[in-house]
Amino acid sequence: MLKKISMSTMAILLASTSFAAAETVNWARAGDSLTMDPHAQNEGSTHTLAHQIYEPLLIRDMTGKIVPALATEWGPSKDNPNVWSFKLREGVKFHDGADFDSEDVVFSFERAMTPDSDMKELLSSIKAVRTNGKYGFEIETKGPNPIMPSNLTNLFILDKGWAEANKTVKVQDFEGGEETFASRNANGTGPYVLVSRAPDSKTELKAFDNYWGKGEFPLHITKINYTPIKNAATRVAALLSGEVDFVQDVPVQDLSRVDSDPKLKVIKAPQNRVIFLGLNQGDADLSTDNVEGKNPFADVRVRKAMRMAINRDAIMKVVMRGQSIPAGVAMPPFVNGWTKELDMVPAADIAAAKAMMAEAGYGDGFSATLHCPNDRYINDEAICQAVVGMFAQIGITVNLDAKPKAQHFPQITNLTTDFYMLGWGVPTYDSEYIFNFLVHTKGDKRGSWNASRFSNADIDAKIVSLASETDLDKRNATIADIWKTVQDEVLYLPIHHQVLNWGMAEKIDTVVDPEDQAKFKYFKLK
Repeated sequence: MLKKISMSTMAILLASTSFAAAETVNWARAGDSLTMDPHAQNEGSTHTLAHQIYEPLLIRDMTGKIVPALATEWGPSKDNPNVWSFKLREGVKFHDGADFDSEDVVFSFERAMTPDSDMKELLSSIKAVRTNGKYGFEIETKGPNPIMPSNLTNLFILDKGWAEANKTVKVQDFEGGEETFASRNANGTGPYVLVSRAPDSKTELKAFDNYWGKGEFPLHITKINYTPIKNAATRVAALLSGEVDFVQDVPVQDLSRVDSDPKLKVIKAPQNRVIFLGLNQGDADLSTDNVEGKNPFADVRVRKAMRMAINRDAIMKVVMRGQSIPAGVAMPPFVNGWTKELDMVPAADIAAAKAMMAEAGYGDGFSATLHCPNDRYINDEAICQAVVGMFAQIGITVNLDAKPKAQHFPQITNLTTDFYMLGWGVPTYDSEYIFNFLVHTKGDKRGSWNASRFSNADIDAKIVSLASETDLDKRNATIADIWKTVQDEVLYLPIHHQVLNWGMAEKIDTVVDPEDQAKFKYFKLK
């Protein structure tokens, strides 16, 4: 005989079942997202948080493959080789219940192409964007652009109505220190809804009940607590104690300690990111050196001497505990244009470097300030400390100024540093992305992260040509030609390719994303 259950008892049972099914993951890494405005900063940690909340038209899955997101189909137009056509996903809702359609896509692209957007270089070849019906979208480029889809995997779509209602149509001026509604709040179509946000403290997310991807993705995780923990020892202690379930950047000195814990595991993979130093070689004088009226970095012999002074093997063995791959070029091996020859690591040769310094007229050396982040890359400040000692061997006294990335990055984009560390990932897997941001003359559409002050009109024209060159052999020849100039001019001082070490509770099942993008909708829980 069935026993009759009261409505109040049933409610309690349903509530307890729902609670039992809820799966929370406590996530930590060294640094926080810089902003919630999805177009204000083109930065890895910022994109990683945004990927939980917002979505692009196309996304890279956890293996790096481009798959559909808010667009279900895409391709060049049959009628016009300068047009890419997209069929948009129907029935998608924003977190506030608003419907997604082509007007939101046009609005987001136009917003991302404005001067304050740090995403504009990715869209620099675009002539116009337009709707093609409620669920059609077109991009018209200034010439046929064969790799346009690769530029869109971190280009997030905002709700036009939400942005207008909250007076956040304009992109946040992050470098200028501006705060906007979009920099603290969010309304996307992604798998998780922003519940609360305390920058540099804690961000809470919960599963979006009306997410279109239910049934397509595991979506095992229903709640995410994201806590930036800058101190490495504290971060590891939180993982070991069970306070944290997933750490995106296990310190290299603690890998074996974490991996030996039966409740935890470490998974590893090379990252699509290179770490390097940039130098102001364009200004007539430096603001932080002790050489009056001259810029020692402007002499290629000084830059070559500095390249030879860096002992990359020592950094790999001592600072990184074997968890890095010494680099000879500021380009990850994943990228179209990379070759073993370009990435040949220069031997550390102090005697030859000293001779070149003397030849350049700096036999007695000089001093300069190196700006370095202390919460962005693996052992970033420790790497900077190591190169300070290496440069001292050739007479360059380097004063180290290490800051959190929120203060460090604006020094680069605002040109208030002469010598700096930067890491660069390449979400398009193509050299054009590096050239647009780091090599092209700094201007409204390109070169926003080129603090080297390098400027070459011929190289600029070649970079622009890559966006419309459909002959791939010719395009690759141009890429190789640009890299030859970058290497000959010693535009940057490469240090190493970063290796990722993700630490997590044994219950978590995932693979390491080569872009260091933890997309939790793909995660499974055992």
